[in-house]
Amino acid sequence: MHLDPRTPILVGVGQTSELLDSPDYRRRSPVELAADAARAALADTGADPAAVIAAVDTVATTRQFENSLPGARAPLGRSDNFPRSVAQRLGAHPARAVLDVTGGHTPQRLVNEFAAAIAAGNHEVVLLSGSEAISTILGYAQSPARPDFSEHVDGDLEDRGFGLDGLLDPHTAAHGLTDTTSQYALFDNARRARLKLSREDYATAMGELFAPFTRVAAANPHAAAPVERSAAELVTPTEANRPIADPYTRYVVARDKVNQGAAIVLMSVAAATRLGVPSERWVYLAGHADLRERDLMDRADLSASPASVMAARHALEVAGIGFDSLEFVDLYSCYPIPVFTIADAFGLTADDRRGLTVTGGLPFFGGAGNNYSMHAIASVVSLVRGQPGSCGFVGANGGVMSKYSAGVYTAAPTPWRADDSAALQAEIDAWAAPEQAFVADGWAVVETYTVKHGRDGSRTGVVIGRLEADDRRFIAVSDADLLGGAEPIGTRVFVRSVDGINRVSVV
Repeated sequence: MHLDPRTPILVGVGQTSELLDSPDYRRRSPVELAADAARAALADTGADPAAVIAAVDTVATTRQFENSLPGARAPLGRSDNFPRSVAQRLGAHPARAVLDVTGGHTPQRLVNEFAAAIAAGNHEVVLLSGSEAISTILGYAQSPARPDFSEHVDGDLEDRGFGLDGLLDPHTAAHGLTDTTSQYALFDNARRARLKLSREDYATAMGELFAPFTRVAAANPHAAAPVERSAAELVTPTEANRPIADPYTRYVVARDKVNQGAAIVLMSVAAATRLGVPSERWVYLAGHADLRERDLMDRADLSASPASVMAARHALEVAGIGFDSLEFVDLYSCYPIPVFTIADAFGLTADDRRGLTVTGGLPFFGGAGNNYSMHAIASVVSLVRGQPGSCGFVGANGGVMSKYSAGVYTAAPTPWRADDSAALQAEIDAWAAPEQAFVADGWAVVETYTVKHGRDGSRTGVVIGRLEADDRRFIAVSDADLLGGAEPIGTRVFVRSVDGINRVSVV
């Protein structure tokens, strides 16, 4: 097949990790982890690493958790120019340095973005990298022997900001939605009610979904928690597996205590040929899509994410294949609901022959901050290289099921095809949204809920409901005991607003 010399290809991938108790633990900073992963990716190209790094025109990186929210702290210090800190360690002098927005979708979105830029002739060789050293940072934050990870690096930086528009809402935060776990819990409980499952049956389903993930993680040398667990063990509350937010226990939520880095080298076919990258290293982005879901309170259905499904479907459409044609799959798994959403749409089951993760997933491999899916992409690239003609899929989720980027990968020569995400996004943006009642008074029905569990044993109920009088949606706080008995969803309650806070009760 004749390929346009500007066809984008992935030619190198790398991963690195370290555990606090491992014999070779080196207390690496986020920059060092990202740079080491980049060195591995450069070596993986099969070409002269020095020649490849000299050709890099752009270094783009994901954000670290310590730089993902306004006011976030960096207890050990951080680089003020992360992409150029990574480039400096590699001896690279890119014309462009990019620090992307916050979100687990960003690794796949960066691949999609820069593949398109290469196809358009705007770039030739791009290095993507990212990392987290949260285990080290937490382990040494109070230590007198703590390292200093502060760095100042000169050079232009395209800092895209946090990208949190629509994700930080003072009204919902005032009613207890101050963390992602409680928001995802609302979605899983809504799905449980839609399927008419009991709490016990839904817990069983979550355990059965994630038990195969633990087996993959147990065999992955980069996993932060390489322990195989049974379905029952994952969802049975214990001292180690404490409740976090109904219906979640700790084992089924993303593990952020990791020291992990991953990197990808993207370039054009022309650059790969010039630099001597063997063709057996080339992997093609056959399909891709990037879509944004409506804000939480604007979603007609709180039990799923139709935008995520649309992104996955469109990436497959661009690739010209169906889900059944995939040999390798990695679905973003910070909580059960993002996996369930895609599985429901494509008829996948927990025991799918391919598995639903290639890494072990965020609760077990580790939720490497915003960078998890770069590990998934690196793994899928290696897998499709080893099985000629196969295709792999990566679904990357950001925010609170807010942003979804999807990619289809194959080692079979594939021309670049543009996606039509913009038209799909216009369709999503035009969807009707429920009217909100910021001040809610009167009889209402519970639409979904969660109970947040504090480490001190405290419990806080959060309810989203609809007013009977006009069907407007509201958020409210609640006595946790009100939500702990019979099925709360569909229950008739009374909501009263006092001093800007809506509170529900049963009269």
